[in-house]
Amino acid sequence: MTTGGTPVSAEAQAARPSAIAGYEDWPAYVRQHPRFAAAAPEAQELADALGVPGMPGAPAVTVHGEETHHGVTTSQLSWQLGFGPRSTGWLLRPADASGRLPGVLALHCHGGNKFGGADRLVELPADHPANPRTGYERRALATDIARNGFAVLAHDAFAWGSRRFDLSTPPWRTAAALEARRAQWREDGVVPSEAEDYNAAAGIHEDTVAKTAGLLGTSLAGMVAHDDLAALEILAGLPGVDPDRLGCAGFSGGGGRSVALAVLSPRIRASVVTCMMTTFQSLLPAYLDAHSWLLQTPGLWKLGDWPELTTRSARANFLVQYALADELFPEDGMRDAHRILESLHASGRYTGSFWPGGHVFTAAMQEEATAFLAATLNTSPSSTPQPARTS
Repeated sequence: MTTGGTPVSAEAQAARPSAIAGYEDWPAYVRQHPRFAAAAPEAQELADALGVPGMPGAPAVTVHGEETHHGVTTSQLSWQLGFGPRSTGWLLRPADASGRLPGVLALHCHGGNKFGGADRLVELPADHPANPRTGYERRALATDIARNGFAVLAHDAFAWGSRRFDLSTPPWRTAAALEARRAQWREDGVVPSEAEDYNAAAGIHEDTVAKTAGLLGTSLAGMVAHDDLAALEILAGLPGVDPDRLGCAGFSGGGGRSVALAVLSPRIRASVVTCMMTTFQSLLPAYLDAHSWLLQTPGLWKLGDWPELTTRSARANFLVQYALADELFPEDGMRDAHRILESLHASGRYTGSFWPGGHVFTAAMQEEATAFLAATLNTSPSSTPQPARTS
């Protein structure tokens, strides 16, 4: 074999580490389940653009433990999706719950933090190595929503937390860039934690994951949507959950996941999108490098602008929360998206709110999101906040 005219020995080929360690069975899975079957043509077009693989059915769930803390019962779950490592999720519900509850899928952000996943949304015991809740004002979003009368499932998505790639022996390109980062740390006298070291590698490795996904006819967003759809089916089938009253909520990258899930599944009646709405045009030319492959799927714009994709949802009502000083989106792009959404949706299907501050899901925004979920899914929160908003 030759590479650029230079012979490569069999020994050198054998020594080259896997570029998708922990996911060597991923290509075979996509070949066996190449296409997700959506319920409507509009949703199918998005599924095909993202390359969402099909699913053979809701996976079997294992319960690893349960405890009650501050009025919320938390159960740790896991399931196997047929490729890659097992998924970890947490089911949260009020400790005194009776009857069937409305369900919410809590979608964690990207955050440049792939070492952890949904644990950043959950109030966990003191001995758990909890994921820092950067961007959430140190609040456990999923636990707080559950405390207000919901069954909430928060799960690790493809490439995050329990579903992360094994980068203990990174592929060569990732290893070279990672060594430069480690050299800078050494020069600065910084001793990175295990999570910091992994996240540095994962940030570089995301390009490799996106290239692999493209080769397989999918995308990073399509694979994440696959995991989200499986988690939604698990939530809908759990005892004590009303499958006709389901919603989803996410901040930043989780907000993008919330849009996609509301389109791909007619189960979703309420979708919260926080700090993840603009026009595609506004990202050009200065804001492209502010975002990951989770937003920037090649060819997605052919289906319409980002706010226009919401019209492909069969039944979801949307709450979109904008941060006026968001470092990742220009204000004119957010305001243009708001005007587009207002023009596209009948009264009641879209609510937009503008907030002061940067790319943060503040406590007041979380309270507004919980109130919206309660109103849309026909339940009553323990309190009805009236947060101040900036127009």
